[in-house]
Amino acid sequence: MSSAFARVATDSVAGLPGGVRGYLVLVALAGAVEPPSQLALAKEVSLDRTVTTYLLDDLEAHRLVTRQPDPRDRRVRQVLLTDTGRARLAEVRTTLGSAEARLLADLGPEEARQLRDLLSRVARTAQRDALAAAEQDC
Repeated sequence: MSSAFARVATDSVAGLPGGVRGYLVLVALAGAVEPPSQLALAKEVSLDRTVTTYLLDDLEAHRLVTRQPDPRDRRVRQVLLTDTGRARLAEVRTTLGSAEARLLADLGPEEARQLRDLLSRVARTAQRDALAAAEQDC
């Protein structure tokens, strides 16, 4: 199941700059209360700062994100999701939703919900561990 979903998910985001990493950045920006700095965004999606810079360059070249100086500290760059980025994210989410529905077709609604909940908990643990490891490397 996991490898099947990973394959379908990877195919679903293949058109985005950075693929899965690009998708994670767009999701993080869409959920942000205020525009994060590049560094905060890198930490949130568990990416190296240098990788994040190149990824943001690609996303910006495709007009999916934009960077602007933080009004509180002009040395810091905030990352914002553009309208184009928001629309592209909605398209990818629709594609992923269809793929998920196909993979979970043999489960009842409660079983599918329970599986999603469990996988979300596992993903949060993995992200927390990745962040802890990244902080130890600093």
